[in-house]
Amino acid sequence: MDQQLLKLLEENALVSPETLAKQLNLSVDQVKSRIKHLEEAKIILAYKAIIDDDKAEFQTVKAVIEVRITPERGGGFNRLSDRIARYPEVTSCFLMSGGYDLLVFVEGRTLKEVAMFVSEKLSTIQGVLSTATHFTLKTYKEQGVMIDQEISEERLKVSP
Repeated sequence: MDQQLLKLLEENALVSPETLAKQLNLSVDQVKSRIKHLEEAKIILAYKAIIDDDKAEFQTVKAVIEVRITPERGGGFNRLSDRIARYPEVTSCFLMSGGYDLLVFVEGRTLKEVAMFVSEKLSTIQGVLSTATHFTLKTYKEQGVMIDQEISEERLKVSP
């Protein structure tokens, strides 16, 4: 039952307990109690809004960085990954399979700020073998939400 509740909250964290109760065939008090338990157990970690940066006129530069690191004896990737994840510029950090070890999402006010983070902070950490930075040019979908849903139905003109 909690999986259904979590899925509904993940889709829309602002849905009312009354609506959730109807969808889950529970009482409002049961829904509130389960949500409180999930928050206290740190299963629900936060509630966040997904924002269209262009419409909000945020001047944010986003990048995705592939990072290769050396695992540490007795700790594997955890200690170094945790250190990288704690930087305020880092918005997400994932251990990956494949050609690199970590996928790190960063944000800054300018291209230079992100570049300085990579060159002065990230790449200088002992155990970081290499980085490959990819800058975000346009966001079409963020965490399952389409960003710009205006779809033009206009057909291309045919020239004779």
